[in-house]
Amino acid sequence: MSTAAAETVQACPECGTEIRMNGRFTVWCAGCDWNVDPEQSREKLSRLARAQRALARRHGEKLLAELTAGGTLRARRDVSSVLAYAVALAVHGVTVALAAGGIWFTVGGWGSWAMVPGVFLLALGWSLRPRLPRLPEDVPVLTRADAPELFALVDEVAHVAGTRGVDAIAVDGHLNASVRSYGVRGRRLLTLGLPLWETLTPQQRIALLGHELGHYSNGDTRHGRVVSAALRSLTTWHYYFLPIADPEPLEAVVNLLYIVPRWLVVGVLMLLDRLTLRAAQRAEYLADRVAARVGSTQAAVELMDRLLVADSAAVVLHREVNTAALTGPRGARNDTRTDGLWERLAADMASVPEHELERQRRAGALRGHSVDATHPPTHLRHACLLIGAPTPPAVVADEAREGRIAEELADARAKVARRIIRDGFEG
Repeated sequence: MSTAAAETVQACPECGTEIRMNGRFTVWCAGCDWNVDPEQSREKLSRLARAQRALARRHGEKLLAELTAGGTLRARRDVSSVLAYAVALAVHGVTVALAAGGIWFTVGGWGSWAMVPGVFLLALGWSLRPRLPRLPEDVPVLTRADAPELFALVDEVAHVAGTRGVDAIAVDGHLNASVRSYGVRGRRLLTLGLPLWETLTPQQRIALLGHELGHYSNGDTRHGRVVSAALRSLTTWHYYFLPIADPEPLEAVVNLLYIVPRWLVVGVLMLLDRLTLRAAQRAEYLADRVAARVGSTQAAVELMDRLLVADSAAVVLHREVNTAALTGPRGARNDTRTDGLWERLAADMASVPEHELERQRRAGALRGHSVDATHPPTHLRHACLLIGAPTPPAVVADEAREGRIAEELADARAKVARRIIRDGFEG
């Protein structure tokens, strides 16, 4: 359980307003926003990351303005999406050309020096090939037979969202949740990060499921097979052209030769990012609408607040890992700290006071906080949910069902907790 800290009282150094704060959290002034975001000045972002954040904020604000003015939000294929597919196909065309060149050199020059560039081109083409995602092998993966109640809840949420359920559910140790397709037949995988799932109320969990399942029908070009595979290929290209650190004279020459192709790859990455960003942000707003329709507007808004204080959950888990490291032999400490880990995390997060949530909301608005570069800033998503009348829940949490789902997840909860305590928390 978290340790309560004594309340402190002080005057704001900027406006003199009395500040009452719990010592666990940042001291700030609600009257003038003094110290509302002390981390902002220490935040270090690359030029590309700053550009992506600015672009995400601009697109997010434009979409929100359209909605506020009475516009509609629906999935659609626009010119940018078509151009994104064209760029992605061109990227895949380069991969095909490399493979074809490798075959031509290898077959045509069999037994001669021409096989050397042929084999090289074939290896390069193979490394850049589009890959079909597979089921993860390093985390618990549940089937319908393993967790019938959880799958029944997902099916109920999917029905309200206007889509079908999933074929498998992975449970991992990340502060996140996601959906994707896997395999040749495009089966569906839902991944639940226990550090997020365990800090949510049952109704917030339903809203989370609604958000994730909403992605299957919201026109998110970036997560389509063609574009996502092209993005992975470009990322591989960028890795190949990274400059060699501490180069020798010959390596310095190679670094110079890499400059043009590296910036060409970066340019295509930024182009594809720009072409797909609006569709990706529209998809997030649409998924938030599904979350509100399924779990209620209130639950969807509360889910946003949980995302804002996700760093607090990370702090708790790092503290648990560090405490375990000081409590004896590895095997013994694993058993000691694993038991009750999720309960301690949930209790700590439930004790986050409203004034800290409000600080995070204001800081997020100033900083442009978002889950990642593809998401609209969280404060804009929050505002979008509050447009119009509040939506009641279409799927209501059931205490008995929640108990059965907890039993189905018991083994996965223990395995993930044990891994976090043993290997550390990575976020």
